[in-house]
Amino acid sequence: MSTPEITAIRLSGEGEAAPDKDILFVGAGLGTGVHALWAEAATELADRFHVIGWDLPGHGESPAHNEPTSIADLANAVADLVRAQHASGTIPAGAKVYYAGVSVNGEVALQLGLDHGDLFDGIAVVCSAAKIGDPAAWNERAAYVEQAGTPTMVAGSAEKWFAQGFIEKHPERSTRLLHTLQEADRFSYARLCEALAGFDVRERLNEITVPIVTLHGAEDGVCPPAAGEEIVAGVATGSAHVLENVAHQAPLEDPRQTAVILKEGFGA
Repeated sequence: MSTPEITAIRLSGEGEAAPDKDILFVGAGLGTGVHALWAEAATELADRFHVIGWDLPGHGESPAHNEPTSIADLANAVADLVRAQHASGTIPAGAKVYYAGVSVNGEVALQLGLDHGDLFDGIAVVCSAAKIGDPAAWNERAAYVEQAGTPTMVAGSAEKWFAQGFIEKHPERSTRLLHTLQEADRFSYARLCEALAGFDVRERLNEITVPIVTLHGAEDGVCPPAAGEEIVAGVATGSAHVLENVAHQAPLEDPRQTAVILKEGFGA
C-alpha cells in the first residue's frame, strides 16, 4: 500500500485564515471533485469556517496514483496535509479543526477518527457508511473501469447520485459533477474501488472518541440513513441527521441545509 500525493484547495476565504474562524477540511466521493461538490456549501459555511478541500487521486487537481492504496493511506495523506497547514500557519494557533467527507471520503473521515482523532475537534460522515457495498462488486468495478474508462460510469452514477428531479432543476451543478467523473483517471479510480472493497470498520466504531456528525439523504440508495444511525450507535459521541429530497451528494443537492447541520453539529 502507498500514500498518495494530495494538495490543499482553498474553497472559502483568501490569504491568511482569520483567527476568529475555525478550519473545515472537506473531501469528495469517488468520481467527483471537491470544488464541484462543495462550492455552494463552502459559501454557506464561510461565515464560520475557512473551508479547505482536497481531491482524490486522479480526480480534479490531485495527480494520478496507480499504486495499491487503502482508506488508511488516504487518511494518512489527509493527516499529513493538516499537519502541514499547522506548520505553515494556515491554521491559526487556537483555531478548531474539523473534517467532513462524502461517500468514500466519509470512510476516510472514520479512519481519521480511528488513527488521527487528535487532529480534529469534530468529524462529519456525509452520505457514507462504516462499510459500503460488497467487496466483490467493488473489485469487479475496478477491473471494468480500468479497461473501459470512467466515462462508462456516468449514466449509472447520474441515476444513483441525485434525488429525483435534481438534474432537471439544477443541470449546471449536476453536469459539473458528472464532468469530473468523466475526466477522472481510470487507474486511480480503479485503485479507489479496491480500497472501498477492503474497508469495514463496523466492529471498530467504539474506538472513535472524537465527536461524530452523520448526514444522509433520505433518498440515498447507496448509503441510506440507517448507515448513519449505525455509526452514531457505535461511536462514543455522535448525532445523526437526514435531509429530505437528497440522495448521495448532499453538499451539492442541498448546500444550505448541509451547512446548517455542520455548523450546528460542530457547536455553532
